[in-house]
Amino acid sequence: MQDFAETFTLNPAHRQTLLALARHSIVQGLETGRPLPVAPEEFDEPLRARRAAFVTLTTGGRLRGCIGHLEAIQPLVRDVADNAFAAAFRDPRFPPLTTGELEDLQIEISVLTPATPLSFGSEAELLALIEPGRDGLILEAGAARGTFLPAVWESLPDRRDFLRHLKQKADLPPDYWSDRLRVSRYRTEAFGEGEG
Repeated sequence: MQDFAETFTLNPAHRQTLLALARHSIVQGLETGRPLPVAPEEFDEPLRARRAAFVTLTTGGRLRGCIGHLEAIQPLVRDVADNAFAAAFRDPRFPPLTTGELEDLQIEISVLTPATPLSFGSEAELLALIEPGRDGLILEAGAARGTFLPAVWESLPDRRDFLRHLKQKADLPPDYWSDRLRVSRYRTEAFGEGEG
């Protein structure tokens, strides 16, 4: 797989712009109940590009919301603003964010490469293809679907554990196997507040 750095990178100013945009969208959500409206033409070309992104929110090191798109459906600036709002107020795992949580809220953005299908004939072959710490995976079987961003490797560093938990996230048994199972890989450029 081609290295992500060869295909797409954001400079520090672009990263800061996206992080500020995400925070502004959350503040706008607290004030109006709607995400920040974004005019992509007002931003540099790399930020106007059609890219898929996830926005992850944490407070005190704990997950507080994570929402994103796996396919590039809109300009990156709009995707980040929409997903920051959704992570704060529409993640079904958490109650909507409150104003009191804003001060301790940390934002991380993951910009995704297009996903590439993996070709394998067994679980052992699949496990051998996965690159821990680098790969994000999309697992699909019929209507079941789940994804883990590369950041999940920090808590699940073992390939087998990573795959078993991903199956469970997709509402499949951890030992599920079928010829219908499809797995794609992607990489991310991830950055958060407080980074150099």
